[in-house]
Parts: sequence; structure tokens; C-alpha cells
Amino acid sequence: MEVAKKVMFLMVSILFLCGKALAEPNTETLSEVRNPSLHSITKEIYEVPKPIFEDLGLEASADLNVSNIYIWRGIMLDGDPVIQPGFYLATKPYSWGKLKVGIWMSHDMENRDALKSSETDYLFDYTYTYNDVGLSLGHIYYDFPDALPADGAAKGFSREVYAGVSLSKLFLSPALYYYYDYGKKEDGGGEGSYTMLGVSYSIPLKVITRYACSLDLSGHAGLNNKQYYRGKGGDAALGAGITIPLTKSLTCKPNINYSAPWGNISDKGNGNQKGRFYGGVYFTVIF
Repeated sequence: MEVAKKVMFLMVSILFLCGKALAEPNTETLSEVRNPSLHSITKEIYEVPKPIFEDLGLEASADLNVSNIYIWRGIMLDGDPVIQPGFYLATKPYSWGKLKVGIWMSHDMENRDALKSSETDYLFDYTYTYNDVGLSLGHIYYDFPDALPADGAAKGFSREVYAGVSLSKLFLSPALYYYYDYGKKEDGGGEGSYTMLGVSYSIPLKVITRYACSLDLSGHAGLNNKQYYRGKGGDAALGAGITIPLTKSLTCKPNINYSAPWGNISDKGNGNQKGRFYGGVYFTVIF
């Protein structure tokens, strides 16, 4: 509990102290990969200063998600409030594409249930864009320090590769991603696949002329094929949030979401998950 409070204080302090020196919000982060409802397609509308990493040909960013529970692909990984910071470093978009590396974490803010969701993820992503079509390949390493793997190891881990295509200029900005977890179940891995079709739509809200807010709507449908559970199933989710610029380079998004699992995810003898509302506040900033 005390550790989570300190992490939250530190992250919020960093975001606000660095805000005036940072650049435009990130196009996609690990938080958005873990929770597609956080995605926004109107991040380009904010007028921002020159990024401090621009002369190095790099873009650095951070985000912070605070949520009342932790939902991932229709599965409630923690019923307690969680804090989820992330840090990212990327090259500028070149003719050959763009590279990004990142680290993302999730920590309990309370321990009222038996679920232990501490997690650290490491991302490597390559994206090539041609005529507004984005093609992505990547790898995520999942570290689960609170897990108790079947092989008796001190902690669990897994590994996942993915490929995706996104059409950012098409109506609803559809994106199709395929994830394959090749981690062994005895180590804490999923040994299965997850395919997701996501859409998003943003509506500019000019509350006051100088504040370019937006109403961000999103949804996704996912197919789970033996990932962590027997058989097939999946989930569907809808989300809504309002992106609010706190400075020229720092935004926050209060959001609410609903997740509905089906098939192997919801079966009582298997995943035993149910539909749930969840929400919180999502901050983004770029150095």
C-alpha cells in the first residue's frame, strides 16, 4: 500500500513538473495496448512546443493510468484499485519505419482481495506506415513477480509476439491485431492466441477556445484461442472518455468502460469471468 502511494506521488509529480517542456501526446502506448479503451485519435490537435529529444532523433513519453480495477482481455486480474505507469522511447518516423521500446507496470493500491496483479511488461515495436496504413510487428515480455508458477519458480513470466494493421484515416480508425503467447503455462505463460479488432472515434469539444478537449469513444472485440484457458471464447468492450489538456504537452482522460466476456472466458468451469464496469483517469505526456 505504502509503495503504491509513493509510486503514484512520484509519477504524478514527474508528469506535472515535466509538462511544460514536453511535446505532443503519444500515438500508442503499452497502456493503450493493455487497455484499448484508452486510445484516442485526436491527439494531434494540441499545439505543443519543440520536444527536448528532437535533436537526437528520438521521442520520449510517459503515461499513467489509475483505475478502480484491472481488466485485461475480458479477465479481471485485480479487483482492487491499481496504478499503471509506463515509459517509452521511440525513433522519429523515417522512410523505413519507426522503432519503439517501452516499460509498463501495474501495482495494487490496496489488497482487499486475494488477487495479486503486480506486473512489469517490456515492449519492442516496429511500425511501418504507407499511405495512412500502419503495419506493426512487436514483442512483449511479461514479468509477474507475485505469480506462483507450477514449476516452483519464485515468479512467473510470459512472452508474446504480435502483428497488426491499422487504418488511422478510415472511419472509426479500425485496427486488427494478432497476439501469440508462447510462454509455457508452468512458467505463468498463456500458450495461446488472442485476435482483436478495435475501433475508435473522437469528437472535438471546444469548451473554451483555448482548451481543445475531445470526447473519445472506443470499442473492441477479441477472440481468445486457448490463451490461459481451455477452448475458445473472447471478450467485447466499449469505452468513453474526455481528453483534457492540462498544459500544452500534458493531458488527462477521465474514462469509463464496460467489458463483456464470453465462451471460455465466462464459463464457470473455466475462466468464470463476468461483465464489469470499470474506469479511472489516464495521463499522457511526452518529453
